[in-house]
Amino acid sequence: MVKRKGYPSIGEKVIVTVINITPYSATCKLEEYPGKEGMIHISEVSGKWVRDIKKFVKLNKTYVAKVVRVFEEKGHINLSLKRVPKIEKTRKMQDYKREQKAEKILERIAKKEKLSLDEAYEKIGFELQEKFGEMFEAFDIASKSPEALINRGISKKWVNTIHEISKESIQRKKVKIKVKLEVKFFTGDGVEKLKSFLNNLTNKYRLNIKYISAPLYNVEIESENPKITQRELTKQLTDAVSSVKDGEADFKIIGEK
Repeated sequence: MVKRKGYPSIGEKVIVTVINITPYSATCKLEEYPGKEGMIHISEVSGKWVRDIKKFVKLNKTYVAKVVRVFEEKGHINLSLKRVPKIEKTRKMQDYKREQKAEKILERIAKKEKLSLDEAYEKIGFELQEKFGEMFEAFDIASKSPEALINRGISKKWVNTIHEISKESIQRKKVKIKVKLEVKFFTGDGVEKLKSFLNNLTNKYRLNIKYISAPLYNVEIESENPKITQRELTKQLTDAVSSVKDGEADFKIIGEK
């Protein structure tokens, strides 16, 4: 079970399982915070009027909820389902599955260091979460650059083991990111400007650009870390299209494969 320390923060998305339902609320256990429970009021179940809460939440079913309020002194956590957009639900579930993989890596680290999983969380797991946001991000970085962990303040006595186990555990495959690019110029020398624009993208950012039909082009790039690459690619293309004069340009990331 993926674990986090303390209490969740306000606005955080959490994985919850419904353990009790009353006419006006649902009590949930927070899967990532052992021993912590939260309450979803009937007004926070759906964006539309709710007559029967049981039509919207089911006993023992897991959901993604948003933390609305936290009263640590009373141990109360107020949650909302309606304040979590669909795309954020999907992203949170993906993050949770990634952290489940990270916990398997932590188990291997614990075994090598002759620790229980709980002890490994206390000695290094929670620290990695605090400094990297999630353990998988830390393990992913460690598999390529153990020095990055040292730079973040992780003790050297842990770095070699984390690097070794992470490198063995994380299998890398290249993902192709595809972008649809539209660009056109309105001046007499538009063809030359178009060639210059595309050549600049190719040479400066090493992008593979394929012609579809004027004014559309496909941009493709392969990466072992699509999350970071997509963020960088978005910035690069935003800078490029904003530099277009005497014309117009736009782009849309259409997926990974």
